Amino acid sequence: MCVRTLELYIDGQWVPASGTGGIDVVNPATEEVMARVPLASEADLDAALESARRGFEIWRAVPPAERCRIIQRAARLLLDRADRVAPIMSDEQGKPLSESHAEITRATELLEWAAEEGRRTYGETIPSPNGLRYLTFWEPIGPVLALTPWNFPMVSPARKVGTSLAAGCSCILKPSELTPHAALELVQAFHDAGLPAGVINMVLGEAAPICDRLLNSPVIRAVTFTGSVPVGKRIAEQAGRLLKPAVLELGGHSPVIVFEDVDVERVARAAVAATYRNAGQVCTSPTRFYIQDAIYEKFVETFAAHARSIQLGVGTDGAQQMGPVASGRRREALLAVFADAVQCGARLVLGGKAAGRTGYYLEPTIFAEVPEHARIMNEEPFGPVALFNRFSTPDEAVAKANALPYGLAAYVFTTNVHTARSVVHGIESGVVGLNSFSGSNPETPFGGNKDSGLGREGGTRGVREFMTLKFTVEGQL
Repeated sequence: MCVRTLELYIDGQWVPASGTGGIDVVNPATEEVMARVPLASEADLDAALESARRGFEIWRAVPPAERCRIIQRAARLLLDRADRVAPIMSDEQGKPLSESHAEITRATELLEWAAEEGRRTYGETIPSPNGLRYLTFWEPIGPVLALTPWNFPMVSPARKVGTSLAAGCSCILKPSELTPHAALELVQAFHDAGLPAGVINMVLGEAAPICDRLLNSPVIRAVTFTGSVPVGKRIAEQAGRLLKPAVLELGGHSPVIVFEDVDVERVARAAVAATYRNAGQVCTSPTRFYIQDAIYEKFVETFAAHARSIQLGVGTDGAQQMGPVASGRRREALLAVFADAVQCGARLVLGGKAAGRTGYYLEPTIFAEVPEHARIMNEEPFGPVALFNRFSTPDEAVAKANALPYGLAAYVFTTNVHTARSVVHGIESGVVGLNSFSGSNPETPFGGNKDSGLGREGGTRGVREFMTLKFTVEGQL
């Protein structure tokens, strides 16, 4: 079978990579090769850098209202193409078709919000002594390096590209080699929307050498990355040595605190939907469930009953509710931590095994009474698994929630307003959902505390992460 080799996007054109070798893009449901990612050479990366440098000078001079129109035009084109793009995303990443459609819709919302927010980067006039005037201005920081993950191959590039372009910056996008097609479609939408050549460039290949080459260049003035904590720390160290701002959205291991006063059926049903969305491959996925003693057994049983009904299958099959994990390596890593949990004494309630002979499927999995020293309680699982333990008092629940170095998202369920305020205040997390599993929206800031990241994406903060504040003093002659 002839497999298409993808191309790079440099200076407004699709061009073949000049590097040797490549990486197969594999459909995780069928294990068939969909395409081949080329390896960008140093010459390709240098060409992208020069293009981004020129593109920045062009784009920073474009009025914010015109930038807004171009970004919004790209968003509309992307939405118009959703029926064609969504099946490609499902084949490439494994998620259900309904989730792919929802991701494209959310990506367009992120682009539209960023486009409008780029028109509202207001400065200030500061009270000053007679004869002087103090002014502040927000200006684009310069070309941005955007490194995006495989689990949300459209939303993450849209968020990073949209905010950097709205700020007036050019951008070099490096999507995951596992799921590049969505990023290609995003770039094509910007191309067709009339974005000037050089404002966005896209390179493909292995992440580490690309990041090293681009981030070390004086052309790149900021970096934004979504991915694992270890990689994020290495990027932060590198950016810190170069005094370049870094926006890092890293891993999580989200605690869920459920008090005895809730409607068990309602909360358990919502928790199952959130836990197994995208096969649990969501950085904000609820994973560590702490259930108050009085409802512990009932909650676990109700949760398990709903999880048993989840239908596995190919992403483009309309009846499917959960697809495979993204790769064979991811599945083997999860099976290893499942085995460790059992060895440590956890009670396996459901699943714990691979499913089917073809594709990287795992059964929806539940462990109860999981020892705190088990690997799965300390390492982000990033898969279709829920972990259950008991708690008695609010203080105990907060202590358990805060025990790990992660601090991306947490969830609290209670009808008692005093308990809610106390627990939400005590949790060390960038996002806290109170009686809700919703935590990331275009108009709200998103990011983590502790090892879960630096900076914020989205909301009024998102665009300003890629801008620098200039203070000027006007005098009289």
